[in-house]
Amino acid sequence: MATLDLSEPIFAETIENNELVILDFWAEWCGPCKAYGPVYERVSEAFPDVVFGKINTEEQQGLAGMFGIRSIPTTIAFKEGIGVFMQPGALPEDALTDLIGKLQELDMDEVRAELAAQKAESGDNADGE
Repeated sequence: MATLDLSEPIFAETIENNELVILDFWAEWCGPCKAYGPVYERVSEAFPDVVFGKINTEEQQGLAGMFGIRSIPTTIAFKEGIGVFMQPGALPEDALTDLIGKLQELDMDEVRAELAAQKAESGDNADGE
C-alpha cells in the first residue's frame, strides 16, 4: 500500500479503523525529511497490511500541535488505536522494518493492562497491594 497523505478530517477515522498505523510527520523544506521519505515509502511497500500515513506539519499544524511535534521528521505508531511509539529523527530502513515487526508482535492486552494500572496509580496514590 502506498503512503496516505493524512489531514485532520480523516485522521481519527484512520487511527480507529486500522490495526497498525505508522505516521511520518514531515515538511517540504526539511532536508532529513526528504532523505527519510523514500525509505519510508520503500518500507510501506513491504508491509501492505500496515497503514503508512504522511502528515505535512506545515499544512496540518493542528495535528502537529496535538502531538507536540518539535522536530521533524518524527515517526509515530498506533496499534489498535493506542499510541505505542514516537521518535524524532529519520529512522534507518532496517530500524523502521524492525520496528514494524516488533509492533506487529506487540501484545495489546498487556499494553491496555499497563495503561489501566498507570491510570489507577495517577488517580489513586494508595499502593493497592
